[in-house]
Amino acid sequence: MSVFNLGNAIMGSGILGLAYAMANTGIAMFVILLVAVAIFSLYSVHLLLKTANEGGSLVYEQLGYKAFGIPGKLAASCCITMQNFGAMASYLYIVKYELPIVIKAFLDSNNNSWYTNGDYLVLIVTVAIILPLSLLKNLGYLGYTSGFSLLCMVFFVIVVIYKKFQIPCPLPENFINITVNVSQPQVNTTDEECCKPKYFIFNSQTVYAVPILTFAFVCHPAILPMYEELKDRSRRKMQNVANVSFLGMFVMYLLAALFGYLTFNEAVEPELLHTYSKVYSFDVVLLIVRFAVLIAVTLTVPVVLFPVSIPAHLQLLCASKDFSWPRHICITVALLVCVNILVIFVPTIRDIFGFIGASAAAMLIFILPSAFYIKLVKKESMKSVQKIGATLFLIMGFMVMISSMALIIADWIHNAGSSDEHADGH
Repeated sequence: MSVFNLGNAIMGSGILGLAYAMANTGIAMFVILLVAVAIFSLYSVHLLLKTANEGGSLVYEQLGYKAFGIPGKLAASCCITMQNFGAMASYLYIVKYELPIVIKAFLDSNNNSWYTNGDYLVLIVTVAIILPLSLLKNLGYLGYTSGFSLLCMVFFVIVVIYKKFQIPCPLPENFINITVNVSQPQVNTTDEECCKPKYFIFNSQTVYAVPILTFAFVCHPAILPMYEELKDRSRRKMQNVANVSFLGMFVMYLLAALFGYLTFNEAVEPELLHTYSKVYSFDVVLLIVRFAVLIAVTLTVPVVLFPVSIPAHLQLLCASKDFSWPRHICITVALLVCVNILVIFVPTIRDIFGFIGASAAAMLIFILPSAFYIKLVKKESMKSVQKIGATLFLIMGFMVMISSMALIIADWIHNAGSSDEHADGH
């Protein structure tokens, strides 16, 4: 169950955006970045587990407190909260925009009723499904739902591969007429040149590739709670669990990105499923995929919420008190209310992905584990290979965070300036 839980914590909405990342980096550059981020993430897990053993705590925030006092505790808590809120918001955004399409397809209707309103559907799914699962006291029970949601994502990857060989490139002029009741524009892939895959690409959107990948591989807030619940617990056993989970997710990420990119090339959109909707207005297989993805992301929310809710009030807020169901329910409900408000009122999640991937994700993968390791593992000198490696990892983390944030902010400023010029032109 630990492999399923960790795999499900890694897997999320990021898989839908990886083809877009590949379209803006090229196949070769994307593979290099994917391998690098996966290896760095595993090394980070190694540092975190070793620090937990040496530091005598299996709570991320407590490691921060033991290493740097209140500032370290607040830094860890803020990063975990930002990362998990971003992840949960992305899952619910998929519910908001994909579930209405599924319902309209089943009802064979384009009516904009309340039951096809994404905001209402997000609230209904949260109350009926996510909240009950989130109230489970022990994460182990979610292993069954984790396994099921992973199977859903495996099915998604299989369909992406299948559609690569079904959708021609360039699309023939009459291809869109094959589908039923076309109401959306066709993807512009009629040019033979745009169908040639590229191996190295650098453009204004390339800056989002590393934040997207770091966001996709972050599972570190869930590592320590899972380590605590691991049967016959040992650091080597938990590291093996992480290795298996990361390998499985690496393969799925690579296949989804590669075949999604090869299907649409430069025409791929930030959300891969939405790109298919521009070719097919209705397709049974894609409808099933949408339903499967909706199930997967819905069942993932409780797994991601767990590191914030349970440890928050057991180890931080109420460390001296026994477990309290009323307190647990109140904290869980409050967190879900905040996420729902974010999803309903924030117009786009793309820039939030970039911001969180470049800040909180970089902190959780690179900076905090290496800083905790350097501070808390006393038996190794600063001249040891392990400490030198952790120091270099820390420096690289700051470089990744600062450069990514600077480039993303520069892109925001450039886009804002372009929008103003466009508005003045009209």
